[in-house]
Amino acid sequence: MDTTQIADAPPPTPQPSATEQKRAARGATRPGDRIFLGLSRGSGILLLVIMAAIAGFLTYRAVLAISKDEGNFLTTFEWNTGVNPPVFGIAVLAYGTIISSIIAMVIAVPVAVAIALFLTHYAPRRLSGPIAYVIDLLAAVPSIVYGLWGALILVPHLGGLFGWLDDYLGWTGIFEWQGGAARSMLTVGILLAIMILPIITNVSREVFRQVPQTHEEAALALGATRWEVIRMSVLPFGRSGVISASMLGLGRALGETMAVATVLSPDFQIHASLLDPGGGTFAQNIASKFSEATEFGRDALIASGLVLFVITLLVNGAARAIIARRKEYSGANA
Repeated sequence: MDTTQIADAPPPTPQPSATEQKRAARGATRPGDRIFLGLSRGSGILLLVIMAAIAGFLTYRAVLAISKDEGNFLTTFEWNTGVNPPVFGIAVLAYGTIISSIIAMVIAVPVAVAIALFLTHYAPRRLSGPIAYVIDLLAAVPSIVYGLWGALILVPHLGGLFGWLDDYLGWTGIFEWQGGAARSMLTVGILLAIMILPIITNVSREVFRQVPQTHEEAALALGATRWEVIRMSVLPFGRSGVISASMLGLGRALGETMAVATVLSPDFQIHASLLDPGGGTFAQNIASKFSEATEFGRDALIASGLVLFVITLLVNGAARAIIARRKEYSGANA
């Protein structure tokens, strides 16, 4: 190498320090960027403040009610806030809310995923469009309409299903049916499954559409069938999205009010059979008792609402934890 070229080379330019780089970046930021950053940050802070205010309000009113409760708030099978001393508990409400939501998820999630896969990988475009449009319309139907349909159409026509379950699975005790109107937890679960089906289907469909074509083409090039492509490429990629969609549906199932209140025959007993009429949920109990409750009775209902609030937070937290463990399947890492 020629030494004269080395001697004539310009000296290296000194690199700015980290502090100088940050100052330069702040100086180069446009006013619109700063405004957008402030609005975004303010919106996030406002959301946290609203959530904290809701939690604080529910906690305060719940403490006022629970402090005067003569029963055990978590285990009492009774809701009588009009006597002195009052006795009330959430055992039946918690059981009914959780059981009906589980039934809805067991029915809705497999059906929704199957519909989403059909629309994205099997159905022709001219068929998938109208079906997707109809499913989108189902998500816009009000809850009270679902409730009226359930009470007038679903309940009278479930006798055959309940009889079949009693004949073949009645020995388990879970599906034992003594006759009567089909206003049970299983009916509520079926209705909730129909209501959350559009939410899970729509989100899952959009997730499956984001699967990289290279993944599917690589599987096909290796000789995989269409089902093997879905099993090895589509489902692993969309797993986190399906979980998120399921949690959205579960959130609606946990808090559904009017549809459940219209279909269910409420009582404060835990029935071993899912076909026995009776039971209750948090939202249904609040909706049916709030208008006629005294001030203390409303505090008791708010206390039950606090429990539902906590359950929802726990469900969302669990979903986030599951998704965080499967980052390798996120779209950002594809």
